[in-house]
Amino acid sequence: MSYQISVFAEKCGVNKETIRYYEKKALLKEPNRTDAGYRIYSDDDVKRVKFIKRLQDLGFSLSEICKLLGVVDNDNVRCQGMYEFVSKKEKEIQKQIADLKRTESMLQDLKNRCPDQKAINQCPIIEWLVID
Repeated sequence: MSYQISVFAEKCGVNKETIRYYEKKALLKEPNRTDAGYRIYSDDDVKRVKFIKRLQDLGFSLSEICKLLGVVDNDNVRCQGMYEFVSKKEKEIQKQIADLKRTESMLQDLKNRCPDQKAINQCPIIEWLVID
């Protein structure tokens, strides 16, 4: 099937400006055009945008997605850079998880300092956070 930009954007769950931005950043190839100059997109384009959005949901930046798509689009060396790319991203995610676990532990500690029936001007959490 082929879609004009409005229908295409709707099928992808994004707005038209996002589609144009992806084209500008070379995440999407320049689409074919009708004789009247309207952009025409395919089902493969829908899959690509959904792939981009899924990667964004997983925490990948557009710059990282662009690099990843470069690997995906280059069939003859597809796996060559993929292991390094995925390994680097895995280390970044592991660091984020460790940071979040430290933050969670700190918040649990702060929460445990808070008695149930104290007046707000005697809040031990605020007192602990505002240490001289």
